[in-house]
Amino acid sequence: MSSPPTLQACKNCGGRAPIDVHFCPQCTKILSLGRHGDYFSFFGLPRKLNLDAADLEQRFRALSRQFHPDYFFNAEPAERRASLERSSYLNDGYRTLRQPIARAEYLLQLEGLAARGPEEAAKQVPPALLEEVFALNEELDEVRELRADGALAEEWTARLERARGPIENKRLEHEQQVESLSAQWDALLDAEASEADRRAVLVALRDRVLERNYINNLLAGIERELSS
Repeated sequence: MSSPPTLQACKNCGGRAPIDVHFCPQCTKILSLGRHGDYFSFFGLPRKLNLDAADLEQRFRALSRQFHPDYFFNAEPAERRASLERSSYLNDGYRTLRQPIARAEYLLQLEGLAARGPEEAAKQVPPALLEEVFALNEELDEVRELRADGALAEEWTARLERARGPIENKRLEHEQQVESLSAQWDALLDAEASEADRRAVLVALRDRVLERNYINNLLAGIERELSS
């Protein structure tokens, strides 16, 4: 499990600054973004999964004002570039951290437990969903046959709606599991728990996120059939 860096260097004066500081304490110049840190540290937040949405937005707006390119219109080229870099990174970070699932996926990436590419993840059917996947595929095949034979729309749409029920229930169940694991992660972080304990929670969280993504793909398949 990776440890976040704690210091960054100022390219203007060579001084060192904490990773969550945006202006050099020695020369007061805006710091180049560089390759260190992450969205959490950029916002001055711990790597937790349950964040206060209002606090996150407040931090976002405060930093937006500090980095706004208008304030650096007459600055040196390096400072103007740094303001643009930090503004762009700030926007990307806010979009990621304000969404619970995107936040969880980002944490998994930081901790080295992200799913391997989306294409490979899509090919791997989570074992807990195999039965639902088989049942749904059979139902979709039968629905397509009904449509091809000229069945009334009411007949096959009713079957699709019934097929959607168990999948939707599974989605809600997984959302609850993600919420529970997120709370466990935050508690372990506060307690400075062992790496093994924290990793176990993250592995479970990764599996739930993969299953959730697959469930959403199944629901999207039903919606495509209904809309066609």
